[in-house]
Amino acid sequence: MQRVTLVRYVVKPDQTTENEALSRAVFAELRARTPDKMAYALFRNGPEFVHVFVNLVADDSAVLTELPSFKAYAKDITARCETAPEVTRLGLDLLESYGLST
Repeated sequence: MQRVTLVRYVVKPDQTTENEALSRAVFAELRARTPDKMAYALFRNGPEFVHVFVNLVADDSAVLTELPSFKAYAKDITARCETAPEVTRLGLDLLESYGLST
């Protein structure tokens, strides 16, 4: 069973730059560590941010959430937000994909 997590929130107007920088630091660490069998994406529309995480081998998010950069990003997330993060976590079996390889 794989883990799929979607997180959606709106940051305060004066926090968008900081939130984006903290989020991008996670990607820099992922590129340096190159963990296998996971996908992570960040989307932004003005002050709204959407994160999508997929673990292709386990119903677990530790490969992402245990990174020092992710812990730094998550530390004050509620203080940066205008709307609290909405988290949807799903444990699913991947049937087919394009762009995600197991």
